[in-house]
Amino acid sequence: MPELLVICPITDVMRARLGQAFSFEERAQLSDEDAWLKAHGADVRFVLTDGALGISADLLGRLPNVEILSSYGVGYDGVDVAACTARNIPVCHTPGVLNEEVATTAMMLYLACWRNFEAEVAHARSSAWESGPLPHARTADGRTVGILGLGRIGKTIAAKLAPWRPRILYHGRRKQDVAFTYFDNLTDMAAACDTLICVAPGDASTRHLINAEVIEAIGPLGFLVNVGRGSTVDEAALIAALKSGKIAGAGLDVFEDEPRIPADLRALPNVVLTPHIGSATVETRRAMGDLAIDNLVAWKEGRPLPTPIPESLPLL
Repeated sequence: MPELLVICPITDVMRARLGQAFSFEERAQLSDEDAWLKAHGADVRFVLTDGALGISADLLGRLPNVEILSSYGVGYDGVDVAACTARNIPVCHTPGVLNEEVATTAMMLYLACWRNFEAEVAHARSSAWESGPLPHARTADGRTVGILGLGRIGKTIAAKLAPWRPRILYHGRRKQDVAFTYFDNLTDMAAACDTLICVAPGDASTRHLINAEVIEAIGPLGFLVNVGRGSTVDEAALIAALKSGKIAGAGLDVFEDEPRIPADLRALPNVVLTPHIGSATVETRRAMGDLAIDNLVAWKEGRPLPTPIPESLPLL
């Protein structure tokens, strides 16, 4: 009987390791999910998902004997944590192992914005260069960078920015003991920086935190980079600002309705778009997969969970 339900896409390496420790089914392979849940829902003790797909209270309700849920990723905004907590089901995630890669993605977008990378590449690939160069881009050096969400990834971004000699500002729920300038108001920080980099998690408290006021505060010479969650940015307000020139441009790896990106956003020349690839390298996804499975195996063997989310700590 299947003891583990896999909700999210997984790699072949993960599949092989899971097969050594569990009997499992992948949701994507179920031809009739409703019939399967009726027949096997009560057998499921373990759930593997990711932060985007998560698990709904409705699906959780059809799995009456679930003991633990592991999320393949650092974010867990798609998980109904309240429903899990109400049933004393701990939730785990994979913090730490993807810090470097997501920070590298932020740096890639940061540099691409300032140096007009996409347009320059297109200029080189076409015959347009024969008619003359594009207008000069602006330097990424010596900028004032505001970081929204100075957690593990935010601090790694700050470290990777160091060779470009930035002045770093940050905004978050609390002031920290760091050598950066704290702003308790996001709009004020946006007005003070050249680039706002968002690494904030996606939940009700951060939805559209970067609204029209914040975007306009960045100004016509500044950029927004988002490697956190798409829901943090008011996408309609951003598109309007990009079209009107109220902001110079944006580098986006995440979107409100992934994998769908609005046509207006895709058509804009002053935005760099990547398809949520923040942690998408072979090495990092391997580490994430290992940690997600480590949590499940630890629970099955009666050992302490390596990385439960903070909300689950009172359950343990």
